[in-house]
Amino acid sequence: MWLECPSISQEARPGQFVMVRCGEETVLRRPLSIHQTGDDRLALLYAVIGKGTQWLAARQPGDEIDVLGPLGNGFTVLPEPQNLLLVAGGIGIAPLYYLADMAVKDGKQVTLLYGTANKDRYPVPAGVTEVASTEDGSVGYRGMITELIPQYLEGADQVFACGPLPMLQNMANMPELKERSVQISLEMRMGCGFGVCYSCTIKTGHGLKQVCKDGPVFELNDIIWEEIRI
Repeated sequence: MWLECPSISQEARPGQFVMVRCGEETVLRRPLSIHQTGDDRLALLYAVIGKGTQWLAARQPGDEIDVLGPLGNGFTVLPEPQNLLLVAGGIGIAPLYYLADMAVKDGKQVTLLYGTANKDRYPVPAGVTEVASTEDGSVGYRGMITELIPQYLEGADQVFACGPLPMLQNMANMPELKERSVQISLEMRMGCGFGVCYSCTIKTGHGLKQVCKDGPVFELNDIIWEEIRI
């Protein structure tokens, strides 16, 4: 979904999100990753799984939507690295698409490991080297995308990931990533998006953090995964 939103699109950076009011029947706004930006517009990519996203999917051109953002801290791409490795699981492609697109435009080499349950997949940016996996074997490697990470780590200057909790927990347990900096975007339920309600508080190696305010991007190995409840 593309939205005309100059004030947000001009300030946004990969990894940030917006809080969207989804009709009168939903009390809380929905946090959605910024998927793309361009020409004073921003794109949101989401799965329709409840009343809020059902309402959002029913909007028509010309409808107005109440959106707050950009919020949170995004990914940090260092100036020197030229080879980026991205790991996406399912709808976790949403913020990584934005990151990959910006990195390619900045002249960097991007390899995207993209895993889904089946052949229903979202497109990836031009110029990205995509490595696909599906749980049913309908596209690419048959199995979990995390199984492919070790063979693509060599030569990767920075690693980024976003996906379901089990995928990220699996990555946190991989010996190959224990000594690596891996920036992950954490998907959690949020109440306010500003760090006021504390509903998205998690435990990290540096104390309690709020996903909306301190994240949603964190270091993989800084999160105490045993305490995460989503």
